[in-house]
Amino acid sequence: MVALIWLAAAVVLAGAEAVTGTFYLLMLAGGALITAGVSGLTDLPVWGDAVVFAGVSLALLVGVRPMLLRRFGTPPELQTNVAALTGRQAVVTEQVALDSGQVKLSGEIWTARPLDSAAVYHPGDTVTVLKIDGATAIVFKEA
Repeated sequence: MVALIWLAAAVVLAGAEAVTGTFYLLMLAGGALITAGVSGLTDLPVWGDAVVFAGVSLALLVGVRPMLLRRFGTPPELQTNVAALTGRQAVVTEQVALDSGQVKLSGEIWTARPLDSAAVYHPGDTVTVLKIDGATAIVFKEA
């Protein structure tokens, strides 16, 4: 009977974790779940169950929660503006050489220069953006 109470507590705590997203309640739910298992297999008194719950919950909070936070706590960095253009493909619209050139990049016309100063790219060529330098795309053509 006591094991069912611990199991219900684990379900309630895990459900509450879905609302908070802090991983604290999930660790407590894990402690309650383990305690339900121990309580079902042994004949510990209630204070023994409480000691198991506290020990397992503390171990999960100290050992597992930091790993979960590193893995899921911070969303991947979203590249925006100029940083989002690096690595994108562009189409040459006006011959790209050391001193002139344009490419169509993400639907916009950009001034472009080749990475290799001796390279020349002709209209229609597909190039890759290495970086954006001011308002100029530094591009190269993959072999």
